[in-house]
Amino acid sequence: MPSFDGKKAAELHRHLHSHLPSDPALRVKALESLLVEKGLTTSETIDSWVEAYSDEIGPKRGAKIVARAWVDDGFRDRLLANATEAITEFGFEGRATAHLKAVANTVDTHNLIVCTLCSCYPFSILGVAPNWYKTAAYRSRAVRDPRGVLAEFGVDIAPDTKVNVWDSTAELRYMVVPERPKGTDGWTEEELAAIVTRNSMIGTERDLGTGGDS
Repeated sequence: MPSFDGKKAAELHRHLHSHLPSDPALRVKALESLLVEKGLTTSETIDSWVEAYSDEIGPKRGAKIVARAWVDDGFRDRLLANATEAITEFGFEGRATAHLKAVANTVDTHNLIVCTLCSCYPFSILGVAPNWYKTAAYRSRAVRDPRGVLAEFGVDIAPDTKVNVWDSTAELRYMVVPERPKGTDGWTEEELAAIVTRNSMIGTERDLGTGGDS
């Protein structure tokens, strides 16, 4: 009869579980499998939607909005006055942006977006919300210690720079218009949009690189 090695069994148990998906991932996979089994969708369709929201619907949509605001002062004014209406010029209106407010960073002001109640987020223009945005740690600390949170993202805010924290809700969501980097004069909207990041539109990134003079 083979002997039982408890230590080896425990190590094997830990090894197997270290390769298992998280509980939410398991639930999502189970739901996907059930929907596919019942013929309500296909794995390819789900993958296409995930890819679309991650790479196409956003944050590329948001980047286009920011780039237009950088080159068109009239659009920038309309965006800051009524973002929900302004983005209809791109055909980007939708449920997640029905009540959208744009806030602009300046030399002496920085804006940070959070949702303290859950994780409300304008996903139709910023893409899928990052995991850290949904965590209780970010949601609570962004309000209590925004400068500390920003420092953890590598953003050092000068003492004389004002930090505004905007709390999203199901009725009102926000996007940050970052400052246009120096050295981008003469760039096309497409070139400008390419340097706009999702984090800069949330506010956890401030200085956008250009590959040129800063």
